[in-house]
Amino acid sequence: MNDVSLSAPDDWLAEPDQHLVKRGESRYPPLLDDLKDAPSALFVRGDPSVLELPALAIVGSRNPTRGGERNAFEFSRHMAASGFVIVSGLATGIDSAAHRGAIAAGGVTVAFLGSGVDVVYPASNRELANEVAANGALVSEYPLGSEPRRAYFPERNRLISGLALGTLVVEAARQSGSLITARLAAEQGREVFAIPGSIHNPLSRGCHRLIRDGAKLVETADDVFSELGPLASHALAQLEAPAPDSGGNHVRRDDEEYVKLRELLGHDPVDIDTLVRLSGLTIEQVSSMLLILELDGSVEKLPGGLFALLAPSS
Repeated sequence: MNDVSLSAPDDWLAEPDQHLVKRGESRYPPLLDDLKDAPSALFVRGDPSVLELPALAIVGSRNPTRGGERNAFEFSRHMAASGFVIVSGLATGIDSAAHRGAIAAGGVTVAFLGSGVDVVYPASNRELANEVAANGALVSEYPLGSEPRRAYFPERNRLISGLALGTLVVEAARQSGSLITARLAAEQGREVFAIPGSIHNPLSRGCHRLIRDGAKLVETADDVFSELGPLASHALAQLEAPAPDSGGNHVRRDDEEYVKLRELLGHDPVDIDTLVRLSGLTIEQVSSMLLILELDGSVEKLPGGLFALLAPSS
């Protein structure tokens, strides 16, 4: 869709958090590689390995209500704490709230830009962009120095939805770029979720339209997790044996950290904060490990945010 230059200046690439990821390389995200219009290359500022993790896209209005902004933040924080990468577009409003929710949880977030990865738009989000890069990645298919263009934003929406297992629309008017992202998600075979709202709120109309068209109505983050958790297993399986150029940052189930986490879990319920404190691991690491163990039937998630080991089946 974009005739991107497959090169970047050596001095730019010399920085440890700046990368050019070409299609065909092992670190190119598999979900994007499956797209018929996948970019030939991605400019990444941050950690390119996070593009392989199971992700949820959260999108919505640039001018949301306070309730909508709060919902985006809380859904994002919950899903990030559960091990999902939160993907959005760094716009004001819902996008920004989604990124901040993931960061508040100590989780991972990714922003796809409608400009070069070195050009932050809107400029008011420059500080947030730096936080996203430090806690995940800023990504663009457009060459360095590319200024934002109107046509770039709907193009980049296919990457927001394409990288994620599902897309959650928080608030959106009937004519909204978020509805484009939701449509693209459906066309890509991804799950689509929408939060309902007041019939008197114009920003609820886009979500209500999506629900009428088959999107899943959700009221809590657990509603999203129950749908996406099983779908995450294939993506997580790829992380069990990191590619040689990935830096080996991901934890394997037979590593010392997993053994330690299993010992701390036991069969008595325990909360994630206790596991983080006792293990010395980050909340991001513990959340991802718990998700893997839950998906393979080793761990049970209980009400109240508690976890316990399941007895092996005979």
